[in-house]
Amino acid sequence: MLCIHIFFKRCTLKYSLFCVFYIKGDIRLVGSGSTQCSGRVEVYHSNSWGTVCDDGWDLSDAEVVCRQLNCGSALEVPPSAHFGAGTGQIWLDHVTCSGNESSLAECQHSGFGSNTCEHGQDAAVICSGPIRLTGSGSTRCSGRVEVYHNNSWGTVCDDGWDLNDAEVVCRQLNCGSALEVPQSAHFGAGTGQIWLDHVTCSGNESSLTECQHSGFGSNTCEHGQDAAVICSAVSIILTGSGSTTCSGRVEVYLNNSWGTVCDDGWDLNDAEVVCRQLNCGSALEVPQSDHFGAGTGQIWLDNVSCSGNESSLTECQHSGFGSNTCEHGQDAAVICSDLIRLVGSGSSRCSGRVEIFHNNIWGTVSDSNWNLNDAEVVCRQLNCGSALEATQSSKFGAGTGQVWLTGVTCSGNEKIACQCFCMLCIHIFFKRCTLKYSLFCVFYIKGDIRLVGSGSTRCSGRVEVYHSNSWGTVCDDGWDLSDAEVVCRQLNCGSALEVPPSAHFGAGTGQIWLDHVTCSGNESSLAECQHSGFGSNTCEHGQDAAVICSDLIRLAGAGSSRCSGRVEIFHNNIWGTITDFNWDLNDAEVVCRQLNCGSALQAPQSVTKLFDMEQTAFCVMSFSSKGPIRLTGSGSTRCSGRVEVYHNNSWGTVCDDGWDLNDAEVVCRQLNCGSALEVPQSAHFGAGTGQIWLDHVTCSGNESSLTECQHSGFGSNTCEHAVSIILTGSGSTTCSGRVEVYLNNSWGTVCDDGWDLNDAEVVCRQLNCGSALEVPQSDHFGAGTGQIWLDNVSCSGNESSLTECQHSGFGSNTCEHGQDAAVICSGEKTVKHT
Repeated sequence: MLCIHIFFKRCTLKYSLFCVFYIKGDIRLVGSGSTQCSGRVEVYHSNSWGTVCDDGWDLSDAEVVCRQLNCGSALEVPPSAHFGAGTGQIWLDHVTCSGNESSLAECQHSGFGSNTCEHGQDAAVICSGPIRLTGSGSTRCSGRVEVYHNNSWGTVCDDGWDLNDAEVVCRQLNCGSALEVPQSAHFGAGTGQIWLDHVTCSGNESSLTECQHSGFGSNTCEHGQDAAVICSAVSIILTGSGSTTCSGRVEVYLNNSWGTVCDDGWDLNDAEVVCRQLNCGSALEVPQSDHFGAGTGQIWLDNVSCSGNESSLTECQHSGFGSNTCEHGQDAAVICSDLIRLVGSGSSRCSGRVEIFHNNIWGTVSDSNWNLNDAEVVCRQLNCGSALEATQSSKFGAGTGQVWLTGVTCSGNEKIACQCFCMLCIHIFFKRCTLKYSLFCVFYIKGDIRLVGSGSTRCSGRVEVYHSNSWGTVCDDGWDLSDAEVVCRQLNCGSALEVPPSAHFGAGTGQIWLDHVTCSGNESSLAECQHSGFGSNTCEHGQDAAVICSDLIRLAGAGSSRCSGRVEIFHNNIWGTITDFNWDLNDAEVVCRQLNCGSALQAPQSVTKLFDMEQTAFCVMSFSSKGPIRLTGSGSTRCSGRVEVYHNNSWGTVCDDGWDLNDAEVVCRQLNCGSALEVPQSAHFGAGTGQIWLDHVTCSGNESSLTECQHSGFGSNTCEHAVSIILTGSGSTTCSGRVEVYLNNSWGTVCDDGWDLNDAEVVCRQLNCGSALEVPQSDHFGAGTGQIWLDNVSCSGNESSLTECQHSGFGSNTCEHGQDAAVICSGEKTVKHT
């Protein structure tokens, strides 16, 4: 009954079954004058549509909306209620996106329904529609042209592609005029469909699809012919020797090339505009000519004269683009304050309300405990001398939006505010802490702990502790569930489920801080347990300890144990209980399974599974006869991975005999993941373990569940869990490198005893990389680490998989990594659609 109020977001594939948060349709653009890709933003929650308040709403937030709706890029954030005021609920406020999220629900916000807004503040977006610029080195206004059609993005072939065509793209994206049509695949070759060819525009069309073309999907092109554009919207960057994101030589982009700015008359007002344009705070300094090294090429601007209030450097007066008598020894530069500024009513460069830049928006600092020591640090950071006064109670006017820091306590000697202690600093992860002005803007204390490594999550990973100003690992000598229990408790991650084998999440680097850790399991911190002393060990990083915790559920209370106690759920940073209304053995069964504690009594055929999602989606889900399904494996996501089905109380894989896009289509539909794009090769996401439940699956593509398709029967197959294989190492490519195979949850190398072209031929065939050209000498691509899985491999050359060849047995060898086998194949990998 109450689960609808819990919005979990952490779907761990190991312990959850059907992890759907927002699906297509959970967000829409509506209102007066709206189109498919422009309008008032509304989200679906608690069975009704509601609007989004525009407090702090910006292009980063709009970018996520456009991406979620497959509407290209965000062009504009119109003023409040531009498409008319909505009605009913206002579901979201203070939305803060980085711009990279795939769904608006992944962004930070103040909580569903938590706001003091009115519908006159309803947020809106205008997206570019089904067109985007992407690729290596692309920007918002330059890149490979892609259009959206039939539920997928595809490229445009450059047959006949010219400036008239590019002009339409630039206009459609609000990027000014077309400057250049780069050569074939200038921004890299795309993948998938090539939707358009022989595009012929007059240059006056409002959309690329209004131009003449040969028809969607009708072409004889390859991706090496992908069309691209560079539009006129002027970009600006800071670059040069010793530059950072917010300090460097100023360069602007015009007429197809980057050029510098001459420093004739260059002053702090001009620098202020550059810093504002780049969201880099205030201008601190105008370094002497050539401070960050001399540029090359064009000098685009000279005699720049800004008032300091302009939003873009090109709005300032100047002598004209390219008009100057300067040399590159006069290149202008700036040093900005980066993440801090002084603003407000009556403010100046060195007095005002203190604001911090985080998550793409500016926010204020609470004046709780604010004093001259704190102000001294801000003044130093802004090159403003000493602090004269530390004012409180919003002397320069009250800010809006986020309050990023509170309870700041500085000694007065710090170089930057984020070095001071503050109550909320642990939540602030500054990305632009430059060495010139700051050190490290997240505050750790001795004994802090974290879980990291390859494949780690918030509650599973390699254990690392903070000591003597650095992170280090824990050796797994004697490491057991009692020790893991303390780690899980310290991180608010529930109970310890498993202690994975050594370096399960990859080997760490640097110090190994702890060894021979011995906990009773009741300690509140790992540092309270007995151990051999910080830094005292004879271990290697191949022995790094790891844990897998239950995450959002635990058993607690008087007399509780790991597998008995009061059930509690972690939400909003606190643990809470579950009412016993209708609580029965079926419910307990799910908890016991989730905590790796066996059965409550007996597992019934139709179970209810507690989800462990964080903030969005339902807390409970009943399975019907359709059966549960999941995507998992190395590199998997919510909508891509190895297919597994749940049957007879265990997860098992699906054999790929006859597996094709029709079968994949059913899986994608069942998981609310759109359409099937690709069927990767055998064990692309790593080999599974345990049962292989299904084989010879044959779907029409219209079924609602995979188990509705024809198959050979549960457990009826002659398949094996294919061993994955990759080519890796120093200097490797997709089709050349050190051979490694995946077995028993870890990658390992192949010893080169008897390794020859026949063996290499099988590897190349297995990877769809053509024929074997060469068997390089041992260690050609560098020595591997960890297991050596195969030795004395002997192939005829006709096998379809390396593991079909004769060998001395998995893990049976007397080799060292200096003997790691390698191959060089003839061709680059191509993705096979079956």
